Amino acid sequence: MSVRVMVVDDHPMWREGVARDLTEAGHLVVATSGEGRQAVRVAAAVRPDVVVLDLQLPDISGVEVIHGLRAALPDVRVLMLSASGEQQSVLDAVKAGATGYLVKSAAPAEFLDAVRRAAAGEPVFTPGLAGLVLGEYRRLAAGGPDGDTADHDGTAPRLTDRETEVLRLVAKGMSYKQIAQRLGLSHRTVQNHVQNTLGKLHLHNRVELTRYAIEQGLDE
Repeated sequence: MSVRVMVVDDHPMWREGVARDLTEAGHLVVATSGEGRQAVRVAAAVRPDVVVLDLQLPDISGVEVIHGLRAALPDVRVLMLSASGEQQSVLDAVKAGATGYLVKSAAPAEFLDAVRRAAAGEPVFTPGLAGLVLGEYRRLAAGGPDGDTADHDGTAPRLTDRETEVLRLVAKGMSYKQIAQRLGLSHRTVQNHVQNTLGKLHLHNRVELTRYAIEQGLDE
């Protein structure tokens, strides 16, 4: 699957190297940028599927860029690629709307797989960070849900048994591929169940879906 990607990093050699790896893998690099504000403006014009974004930029923070990107392009996927693996940096990025977070020490194959998965809406994290994010969702859920996931008549959305089963595995942090193998379904069928569930719950991406599932106790 060819993905339209924008690369945002203030180090020219690193930025060009990432863009080259993406191009060689068959993806279309629609733009590159070394500054946050410029990146938001350019992204609104070129409409990438995925923005590969560094956390530290010279003008504004990566978190501010995420907010700008999501405001301009609500469906864009943001994959953080940062030298920092600090817990707070990861949580701030995810809360702002990042789909995934990799540290720059990731292998090229791991990075390219992350871009493909992020484009499909899957949360992707450097090993060890997924548990951190799920733990934070559990902490937030303990304080009560803050999203509007009920139907307009005040009742909870009605999911099918299969959608609930898929949602339970999403809450456990499993990838679409793992869920498909567990349930004996195709990857596409799992994606369809997730998309249907997102629509019913009025959510926008799998990160929000994971939080909802944990709030409902489906990760037990």
